[in-house]
Amino acid sequence: MAGSRVPGPAGLTDATPVVEDGTAPRTPTPPPGPVGVAPQPQPAAAAATPETDSAIEALNLAPTARLAAYALKKAHPSVTFTSGRRGKEDQARAMASNVVKNRKWIEETYANSPLRKKCQDWVDNNPGKKTQAEIQEGLLSVFNEATDEDLGKFSKHLSGMAFDVQPVDDDAEAIKKTIRGLEGLDKFLDKEGGLVRWHAQF
Repeated sequence: MAGSRVPGPAGLTDATPVVEDGTAPRTPTPPPGPVGVAPQPQPAAAAATPETDSAIEALNLAPTARLAAYALKKAHPSVTFTSGRRGKEDQARAMASNVVKNRKWIEETYANSPLRKKCQDWVDNNPGKKTQAEIQEGLLSVFNEATDEDLGKFSKHLSGMAFDVQPVDDDAEAIKKTIRGLEGLDKFLDKEGGLVRWHAQF
């Protein structure tokens, strides 16, 4: 029995208890360290770093649109993003590149708003401005007079809540289906003002 003592010579008892095999510790106990010194912790495993995509990060998207972009890229690794968050100058440049092809592109693409009307009015009132650079300069002048609230309502690109994807022929319908199913999607357009553009906004 554990803890029993073996009788010694008459009148004496061996003070050493007998420890049976079943009670012996199976793992050696490490020797104590210096008093008052805490043991050094074992190095922790390196924390897993989530993979990031430099092309998506460069879009500078708001959180909802950023997560959607990653979901789309995971489902279709071949997709190419062509636009994300834009400043006023970038927005004017992007719009001008379409207006040179269709001078009614603005009113055919954007939801009705006071800022849309001002942009389209500038194009209509300046028929002599035909180059992309001239149109960009004119639209930028309109944006510079607009409030942040009006700008945010006018285009989701200005708030980082939209991205554009390069249209493709291979797997086009599968990619469009994935985009339409992205969490938080507000609208998906595969044409803007009669021009082929894949635009997702949140």
